[in-house]
Amino acid sequence: MGKTLIIGASSDTGRYSYLAAQELLAYGHEIELIGRKPDVIFGKKIETQKKDFEDIDTVTLYISDKFQPEYYKYVVSLNPRRVIFNPGTENPEFEELLIQNDIHVEEACTLVMLKTGQY
Repeated sequence: MGKTLIIGASSDTGRYSYLAAQELLAYGHEIELIGRKPDVIFGKKIETQKKDFEDIDTVTLYISDKFQPEYYKYVVSLNPRRVIFNPGTENPEFEELLIQNDIHVEEACTLVMLKTGQY
């Protein structure tokens, strides 16, 4: 099983990206984190720069569409199996680019997917 990259990771316990990191680990998934502020959560460093992570299976987005363009080429270069657009992150332009690069797109909630066995 490949890793999940959370883009928009945060150490704020009230943020959905924090809860997603917590739940992904609880369900046995490995994670990598990119966010605006450097920190460490659950023993994992929140990177503030794009890194060449290996074995990324899923990218789950917690940033609005206005901040996504800087990640277009980066996410495609990681060649994940899928990208999850969590509620509020939907972006038809980015979704079309991913589809053109044979990357599966899901408009869904990572937390709900985990809890219902759809992850």
